[in-house]
Amino acid sequence: MRISERSVLDFFYSDDYKPMVLKEIYKSFGAKARDKRKKLREIVKKLEKSGKIFRDGKGRYRRLDQNLKIGTIEFARSGTVAFVITEDYEEIAVPVESVKNALHRDLVVVEISGRWKDLPKGRVVKILERRLKRIVGVLEKRRMFGFVVPDDPKILYDFYVSPENINGAKPGQKVIAKIVKYPSRGRNPEVVVEKVLGDVDDPSVDLPSVIVKHDLPWPGEFPREVIKEANDIPLKIPDDEYKRRRDFRNKMIVTIDGEDAKDFDDAIMVEKKENHYILGVHIADVSHYVKEGSELDKEAYRRGTSVYLIDTVIPMLPFKLSNGVCSLVEGEDRLVMSVEMEIDENGKVLNFWVGKGVIRSKKRLTYTLVNRLFEGDEGAREEIGKDIADMLMTARELMKILRESRRKRGAIIDIESDEVKVIMDEDGYVVDIVPRKRGDAEVLIEEFMIKANETIAEIFHNADLPFIYRVHEEPDPAVIIQLKNYLSALGIDAKFGINIHPGMLQKLLEQVGDHPLRSSVERLLVRSMKRAMYSSVNIGHFGLASYAYTHFTSPIRRYPDLVVHRLLKRYLKQKGYFSEGQIENLSEKLSVMAKHCSKRERVADEAEWDLLDMKKVEYISNHIGEVFDVVVTNVTKFGMFVEIPEKSISGLVHVSTLDDYYYYDDRINALIGSKTGKVYRIGDQLRAKVVKANKIRMEIDFVIVNDDD
Repeated sequence: MRISERSVLDFFYSDDYKPMVLKEIYKSFGAKARDKRKKLREIVKKLEKSGKIFRDGKGRYRRLDQNLKIGTIEFARSGTVAFVITEDYEEIAVPVESVKNALHRDLVVVEISGRWKDLPKGRVVKILERRLKRIVGVLEKRRMFGFVVPDDPKILYDFYVSPENINGAKPGQKVIAKIVKYPSRGRNPEVVVEKVLGDVDDPSVDLPSVIVKHDLPWPGEFPREVIKEANDIPLKIPDDEYKRRRDFRNKMIVTIDGEDAKDFDDAIMVEKKENHYILGVHIADVSHYVKEGSELDKEAYRRGTSVYLIDTVIPMLPFKLSNGVCSLVEGEDRLVMSVEMEIDENGKVLNFWVGKGVIRSKKRLTYTLVNRLFEGDEGAREEIGKDIADMLMTARELMKILRESRRKRGAIIDIESDEVKVIMDEDGYVVDIVPRKRGDAEVLIEEFMIKANETIAEIFHNADLPFIYRVHEEPDPAVIIQLKNYLSALGIDAKFGINIHPGMLQKLLEQVGDHPLRSSVERLLVRSMKRAMYSSVNIGHFGLASYAYTHFTSPIRRYPDLVVHRLLKRYLKQKGYFSEGQIENLSEKLSVMAKHCSKRERVADEAEWDLLDMKKVEYISNHIGEVFDVVVTNVTKFGMFVEIPEKSISGLVHVSTLDDYYYYDDRINALIGSKTGKVYRIGDQLRAKVVKANKIRMEIDFVIVNDDD
């Protein structure tokens, strides 16, 4: 029998295959020669690693079937259930008694055995790969023994550490520990303390804690071969490269970013011709420097995205590129991928040009400065300069046209950001948390980037060629019904059915424009929607009401954007023709890439949220006993979650602290007092006192304060 990956996979999935050990597989293929056995063994290992087959406890190779799935196990914070997420994003619930010593993020085989709520229920039958290598936690002493208690509540074990492996750590200190023994029946896992970070309350331990918890690279650290490749990149653009590109250096092109931005990967230019606008969006040509298959490329793929941890960046690319040769700095020639769009007064793209360009940014502008200009600040106009200021006012006209065009087609545009800025003193302690305000400058860049992303995506969608899309699924009908019930409980009559269009949600936002509970409605809408992700299959973008969308505008910090640039260059070079072989190869590669990049984005988001939550707990720890205005954001049978809106700080009011025996009514999602009949529901505005804050568990407890109190 011929030995190839296809033939071996077909063998495992043939009707008459029964689980076999490796020797039996050799025999079935007639693999007597050493080289044939080696080739067969390598293919089997590859199929096992890719999750197409697995080896059971008796060494027999088994295929997956309807009841056997491979995926990553992720534990809930409650510790009572875990969820196995497969490569195809199928979710299987696993009760904690059925996890077979698995740890959070392990790769496991799960056997489906029933139902758990709306999900299949299963049990772990094999742990394929231990993915948790290190933990971060607090050292505790119990009698004569030491234990590291993980920060992450999703890790259900405390880790034993022997006296000789404590390495100078003291009880109560935060440490990084390497796992040397994994849990087994009746035995705790064991660790060796690798590094003492410091006291729990020291803010300097927060960043390394998050980095280790999420298995991120250290800021600024790259493998030696990656740094070498970056250092070998010439800073000067060769003369012949200018000849291969459209020259935009005489155009009034500017960058607009935050004050603390270091990498500038997008620049814009707007001109007006009679009733039409010319919008130029110029994006750093990272793919010119980061070649496919290079060490730089492999590392960028592994990382998937840059991670922004308050005032620290873990970049996808070395600073030589991200802050240097790829950054569209003022006054320097830079290579770009450009899209120029002719747009009418209704926001419709009449014509466009896409290709390689070279620019020289005329000005590095900030959102604050441009917003001052838009507010009529003459000092800002003078600082920016008349010509650029006039161009920005024209750009603002176009922004409003594009935004109104998106509103008319049904996009959700009125959800306010709940982002906050953490203000720290020189020692790293949090002194305040304030909301980040968005002005027209931020909206302008957002609208221009959306239009560029849609234009590029539509090229590939219309040509029916392999591509990597940014997609956003419609909400589940059951969630929409729940949302409608929530809104009804708030006294808001939401007029939409199960089959929902984003325009209906936008109209709802307009309906509650001046409602005192508007922010609560926005939170409910966000929670009802699914997460956007990358996909090689275009299902559209629900929130943007876009039939084709991608990420093209940030290749310095997002790997999918870099891939889109490469695909676009191939499309232009081959005049839109892809061979059958290219289509087949790309379709397979892009599917895997999209899943990987979606996972890396999720890790980055969770790390960013974790550090922000730590800082919020640190802030509120200095306000124990103080009373705040809060709003109820969720209600459960054990209590209700409340939030200080202007700080976006959330915590729990436990049902045991309330003034009556309250029972939970799941029909209206409310707590009802059995004696008083008092009702607590989502959106209620209350006064609450902070009584407890745990920075390690990132938990905050409130109690309700009545007027009598």
